[in-house]
Amino acid sequence: METTTRQLTTDDVQTLQQISIETYTDTFEAQNTAANMRAFLESAYNLPKLTAELANPNSRFYFVEHDHQPMGYLKLNVEDAQSEKMGHDTLEIERIYIRPAFKHQGLGSAFIKQAIDLAKQAHKTKIWLGVWEHNEPAKAFYAKWGFKQFSSHTFVMGDDPQTDLLMIKSLDD
Repeated sequence: METTTRQLTTDDVQTLQQISIETYTDTFEAQNTAANMRAFLESAYNLPKLTAELANPNSRFYFVEHDHQPMGYLKLNVEDAQSEKMGHDTLEIERIYIRPAFKHQGLGSAFIKQAIDLAKQAHKTKIWLGVWEHNEPAKAFYAKWGFKQFSSHTFVMGDDPQTDLLMIKSLDD
């Protein structure tokens, strides 16, 4: 299947919102209450918030598409857009979201490669991300790519404080 990748603009905000809600729900709905899911989705993926994220020059979003249909997206952050203060030499992968119909087709690996390439082009020495402590498939995927846990932080899902493991990869490897 031939795919293309393109950077998003604020014109893509409604599609971004739809895919964010679809993929987040697919991944986390079974482990969380309906009320907490609803509260989180309304807070994290409302149109004004996503529009501001798209307009931030230190964040970039990319769709991977087949026949102009989005299959998933990648969100990267540098500088003050990072969700943790990590310094000027780091790039954060904040989201790799793949739509359910397109999982297990190598899109996550393509996004990791793209993130590494962009980090190197921007002269970053490390790339990092957060992953929910109970998301075993994602933890194994990132470990396969050489990410190692270095810390954790609290991620609030509605009114439920959860733990995200912070993982980092040196680009000198």
